[in-house]
Amino acid sequence: MSLEHISQQLAASEATGKKKLPPVELWDPPYCGEIDIQIKTDGSWFYNGGIFKRINLVKLFASVLKKEQGEYFLVTPVEKVKIAVEDAPFVLTQWQWQDGSQQAMVVSTNVDDEFILDKNHPLIISEVGDLYITVRRNLVAKVHRNVYYQWVELASEVITKRGKELVFTSSDHSFSLGKL
Repeated sequence: MSLEHISQQLAASEATGKKKLPPVELWDPPYCGEIDIQIKTDGSWFYNGGIFKRINLVKLFASVLKKEQGEYFLVTPVEKVKIAVEDAPFVLTQWQWQDGSQQAMVVSTNVDDEFILDKNHPLIISEVGDLYITVRRNLVAKVHRNVYYQWVELASEVITKRGKELVFTSSDHSFSLGKL
């Protein structure tokens, strides 16, 4: 299976409205070394110091991204190459209420991953207070500052075991934006 074949499958699945990702968690190809691809903190992808200008290429590579023991790899059934990620491989850039109901929050990343903020895609606060959301497998997206400030506006102050926190709810789960 080549990257061209994976690209065709990804495009076909997106055309149906349901993005189907390659099963990289099932692939264990031989390690082929490092490649000079870097994902910056802002979610932009670089190769040999130059930015990727084609978003479809970024989406293709993001679809075969895998994290193992704190390292990031691009994986196909026949090879695995290591890449560098400054912070998180994705950035959470948008959100909206599903069907306008304010019951479930639909969030999306810079590579158009879209999912509901819930127990399977939890909000995580790092030790330094940065917010991340589990996107898929063990890959996370850093919450963009604009999204964070929008969430602060809709959150409520709640007293918890940890003290006073800013909290909001999605899919019957409460998520904290941190202690006040």
